[in-house]
Amino acid sequence: MGPSDAEVVERCRDGDPVAFERLVRRYAGRAQAVAMGVLADSDEAADVCQDAFVTALERLDGLADPAKFGSWFLSSVRNKAIDVRRSARFRKQVALDDLRPMVSDDEPARDANRAQLRTRLVAALQTLPDREREIVILHDVEGLKHREIAEHLKTPEGTVRYLLSRARGLLRERLDPELLRDLT
Repeated sequence: MGPSDAEVVERCRDGDPVAFERLVRRYAGRAQAVAMGVLADSDEAADVCQDAFVTALERLDGLADPAKFGSWFLSSVRNKAIDVRRSARFRKQVALDDLRPMVSDDEPARDANRAQLRTRLVAALQTLPDREREIVILHDVEGLKHREIAEHLKTPEGTVRYLLSRARGLLRERLDPELLRDLT
């Protein structure tokens, strides 16, 4: 399993350059998911993540509880992404490459249906309120648990469950039921 976040943060504070690399590897995927949930653009999200890691390294000595590095860092990512969205009035669609591939070479007709669903899913995700889109991406794409999302968003776990359920319902309404049936 490796050392805890608190141990790795302490190693960083002591000047161990490998320790910060460990934190980057540990949190890069989650940070990208958080930024994508806010910005819906992989290039902008990557820039936000890189900036957040630099800021985290600079401010690591100010972290009161090293065991809470994850929630502290992911909150920073989210705040930076919100700032980018606000300042640029950022409204682009999620690039199709940002969702996990849904295509194989085995069944062309099914792959065509999946590609169509993927396009519609991306469009439907863009219609969700920001917070609900972020929760769906964190849970369904990145695989975070309700508790982890609640901690990250500083929201009760029950609220996360409710918003995820509501967002999934909205997505179902916006996606063609026949298209969904063809994929099963």
